[in-house]
Amino acid sequence: MPEGDTIHFYAGRIRPVLEGHVPDEVRTPHPRFGPDRWPERLAGRAVRSVDAHGKHLFLRFEGDLTIHSHLRMTGAWGVHAHGQRWKRSPRRAWLVLRRGTTEVVQFDGPVLELVTESRTRFDQRLTALGPDPIRDDYDERVFLRRLREDDPTRPIGDALLDQRTVAGMGTVWRAEACHAVAVDPHRRTGEVSDDQALELVRAVRPAMQECARTNPGRRPKAVYGRAGKPCPRCGERVRGGTLWEDNRPVYWCPGCQS
Repeated sequence: MPEGDTIHFYAGRIRPVLEGHVPDEVRTPHPRFGPDRWPERLAGRAVRSVDAHGKHLFLRFEGDLTIHSHLRMTGAWGVHAHGQRWKRSPRRAWLVLRRGTTEVVQFDGPVLELVTESRTRFDQRLTALGPDPIRDDYDERVFLRRLREDDPTRPIGDALLDQRTVAGMGTVWRAEACHAVAVDPHRRTGEVSDDQALELVRAVRPAMQECARTNPGRRPKAVYGRAGKPCPRCGERVRGGTLWEDNRPVYWCPGCQS
C-alpha cells in the first residue's frame, strides 16, 4: 500500500498542473462512474487546492465539490504529457483530468469519489485520522494522546500503523522508525516511554518529508526487506516476520532493538 510520502508526492506533482485552474477536460473511463456525471458536474469549476492527509488525497473544486482518493493496495496517480504513453494500460484509468498538454490520471481506484466539501468535514473515516508527520501542522501532542488512549498491550509496531493515531505511516516507515530509536516493534505500547514514542516519529519525519518532496523510492531502508542481512548499526542479522492481528510484515534487529 502506498504510504503517506507517496500520496504527498503525487499531490506535489498534481498541484502545479491543476491548482488554480479549470481542467480543459474531465473524463471517467471506468463504467462505474457513468451515472455520476462527473464531467458535467465539474465543468467550468477551478481546482481550489490539491492536498493530502496521510494516505488520502483531495482535489478541492470550486462550488463545494471534492474528489477524494485512497489508493489502498492497487491504485496509483500519474502525470503525463498529452500523447505520452501512460505507465498503466488505458483500460485501468478511472479518472483523467487534462489541462493544456498535461494529463493527470488515476488508475485502479479503489476509493475514488466525488463528494461535497462539507461531507469531508463530517466523514468519520477522515475526521478520525491522526496527525500527519509530513504536514506542517503535525501536532505530536495529539499523536501521543491518541497513542495513550489505545490498548497499552498492543505492540508499538502495530500501533504506529493505526491511521487514527498517526496518519501516513506504513510498514516501511514503521520498521525504520523502530530501528532508528532502537525499539523492538513487538514491545507493548505501555512499556514505551513518552520520550521514546515521540522520538519514533521524530526520527523518520524529516526523511518522510524529503521523500514526499523528491521521490518515495529513495526511502532509507536499514532493516525493511533486509531479513537475513547484517544490521548496519550492530551487524546482527535482521529478522523478518509478521506482527499482531493484521499479520503485516515487520523487520527488526534482535541485536540493537531491545
